Parts: sequence; C-alpha cells; structure tokens
Amino acid sequence: MGRWEPNARERLAKAALELYSERGYEQTTVAEIAKRAGLTERTFFRHYADKREVLFDGSGALQELFVNAVAEAPESAAPIDATAAGLEAVSAVFDGRREHSRQRHAVITANAELHERELIKLASLSAALADALRRRGVTEPAAELTAEAGVAVFKVGFERWIAAAEARTLSQVMRESLEELKAVTAGGQGAKVRSGL
Repeated sequence: MGRWEPNARERLAKAALELYSERGYEQTTVAEIAKRAGLTERTFFRHYADKREVLFDGSGALQELFVNAVAEAPESAAPIDATAAGLEAVSAVFDGRREHSRQRHAVITANAELHERELIKLASLSAALADALRRRGVTEPAAELTAEAGVAVFKVGFERWIAAAEARTLSQVMRESLEELKAVTAGGQGAKVRSGL
C-alpha cells in the first residue's frame, strides 16, 4: 500500500478525537483510529508516535507562535503587553475550532495521563515565555511572574471560551481575562473580589 493518502494526518486526528469522545481515550486503539480514518496502522505511525500525540500535535507550533509574538512586540511594550501580543497571536489559531477545542478538552480532562501531559505542555510554554521576556531585557522575578501570568490568562481564557454559553471569540475572552488580571494586580476590584482580611 504505497500510494499517497490525501489528508491522512487530518483524517487520523479527526477519527481519533471522534473515537476518544465516543469510547474514551483508554478504550480506543490505534487500529480503530486507522480503520475509522480509512487508513492503515502503518500510516498512523508514519504521522504520530502514539495515540496520545494526536491530541498534542500542534503544541510545539503554538508555543513557537506565542514566543515569537512576545519577542517581536515593540521594544517599548511593557512585559505584560508583550505577553498580550502573544495571547492575541495564539487566539487567531483557534478561530473556527471551538467545537474541536471543546471535544479535545473534554477528552484530556477525563484522563489523568492526558491531563498531566497538558500541564507539562503549559509549564513548557511558561518557561519558553520567560526566556523570551529575559531576551527582551526583563529581569527576574518579573520575567517568570509575567510568563506564569500569561499562561494563567491563556488557561482561564481558553476554559471560559469553550464554555457552552460563550459566543465571543477567543481573542475577546483573552483580552477581557487579561484586563481582569491587570485590575486585580493594580489593586482594583477586578471581578468584585474582596478580601475578608
């Protein structure tokens, strides 16, 4: 079976997500994914190392996009504003992919191994962002704090965006989440949170 298979990678990813959603990640085999996609197991392994990697395929490219946007922000931009440029850049990647994102998130949160892998991905993103900020001349601990804050905004904004009732774009939700963070850190009330102390 040496013939070229059009869109094999995308077909495999779609089939995997469908099966994970229907049967669960643990109960789904590579053979079933390949069969659903109309391909062979051999073709699957040409594109993905294992069934877990189907869910994390774009992580490296997303991290690179985020880091590059931070690095390319105007020199005069404050660290949090450079991070906002990164949030804006990655938000565009998710345009038209809300349902896919919801399904992927549900599969990942239902499985401890996948959830751990997602947390590792976010930690790697934070480290890469901190490096990008340090290269911009941001000193410690500001670089690390800003990177962690940026990842927190991404995580919280993403989870708000995939909520069933949410209709705004990811970019809009990210901007609002970042503004909430700025309000809280500036001593404002943010989301009307008051300290009992």
